[in-house]
Amino acid sequence: MAVNAPARRLLRSAEVTDSGVTPLDDLRARITGARAVQRMSVTRIPFAEMRGWRFESGTHNLVHDSGRFYSVEGLRAEAPQGAVRAWTQPILRQPETAILGILATEIHGVLHFLMQAKAEPGNRGGVQLSPTVQATRSNYTRVHKGRAVPYVEYFRGAAGRQVLVDARLSEQGSWFHQKRNRNIVVEVPSSAGVESRPDHHWLTLGQLHVLLAEEELINMDARSVLACLPWTGLRSGEERRPRDSYGTGGAHSTDSLLRWLNRMRAQLEGSARLVPLRELERWERYDDRISHESGRFFDIVAVEVEARGRETARWSQPLLAPRGTGVAGFLLRHVDGVPHVLVQARTEPGYVDVAELGPTVQFNPGNVQPAAGLTAPPLAAEILGAPAGRVRFDTVLAEEGGRFQHALNRYLIVEEDPARPVDELPTHRWVTVRQLVGLMRHSGYVNVEARTLVAALKSLKP
Repeated sequence: MAVNAPARRLLRSAEVTDSGVTPLDDLRARITGARAVQRMSVTRIPFAEMRGWRFESGTHNLVHDSGRFYSVEGLRAEAPQGAVRAWTQPILRQPETAILGILATEIHGVLHFLMQAKAEPGNRGGVQLSPTVQATRSNYTRVHKGRAVPYVEYFRGAAGRQVLVDARLSEQGSWFHQKRNRNIVVEVPSSAGVESRPDHHWLTLGQLHVLLAEEELINMDARSVLACLPWTGLRSGEERRPRDSYGTGGAHSTDSLLRWLNRMRAQLEGSARLVPLRELERWERYDDRISHESGRFFDIVAVEVEARGRETARWSQPLLAPRGTGVAGFLLRHVDGVPHVLVQARTEPGYVDVAELGPTVQFNPGNVQPAAGLTAPPLAAEILGAPAGRVRFDTVLAEEGGRFQHALNRYLIVEEDPARPVDELPTHRWVTVRQLVGLMRHSGYVNVEARTLVAALKSLKP
């Protein structure tokens, strides 16, 4: 089977691991310089000092005066099959669909992608590489009365352009209530002459793959969009395999995988509904934070932000601040040359449809408390205890800094020990990477942590 033209062009871009358009050494120097200058100042403040935000009378929900952006509300969840059967928690509610858009163009015959060096208030290290445009509807319609979002017109008016990716995908279901973003890659002809602003840089796919291995450098939104690009891990063995109706060949057809996921959704279905923040149990509101009585999970905090080069120069906002660093890992095996990963049907209370395909293992070790029924998940030892020779990827990466403060996950890809093959659990299935990328064309199938791991998989050498 011939390699199709889009995949061939992406393969070519992935092979170019440095480019004279934006040499990596120059880019790293610019980012280091931008981080040193500290163009964004973020200060924790009491809730009472927030400007434009208030605790709503009656519900005590934390809302913006405009009624836009997002709010902090309560959630009451029940999970009859879970270790914890019922709980309440704060959750971020942001009904707007944000644009996560990357512009692509050919430069000297090689696809380059326009990435923005951008600081977010929740980033621990300041500047990270983000999509060309990363903006909520409130931002790009200028509810904040600030400057216009550069390049947004390419994505709002994408009809008629060459669109490589366009999918509406979820974010963290433990922290967001039914949040989705439009992940989109638009190619413009080189003759269009798109000007790059000082904080935007044209990079090849190969350069982005190199940078993915560097801690807290490529942000969550960029990783999500890059994961959706067509799978280019084309090997002779993979091409010889029989294909199902989705163009994939693996341990399970995509049709049978979807039937299994639907069964799991039916079995794992609980309930989750928004409730007023004042109804939360075991959560306490202090002057400067909302915290669980155990000191685990996460806090809701308030910050004052001053920034240069943003649509607005100064603002206040709440952030969700996780306690500790999470772990998200894939077990990887090759069957006749075809890469497979072990996914789980993972439930989170903020998902639209009960469960999505997540990493083999996804948890926060700091939340493990066996006495309370909170134990490490199955196969955690396989991921965390693997010898160095089987670890293909191991990097601490940041989650979205616009809503979370210092949210970090350790992402791992571990080769299965061939002497100890891992059997599928009722909640887990071996799937091909091609299948996962194909399912990213649709909402509600592959969670955001698994998308980061797929982006990392694309960066690995055979």
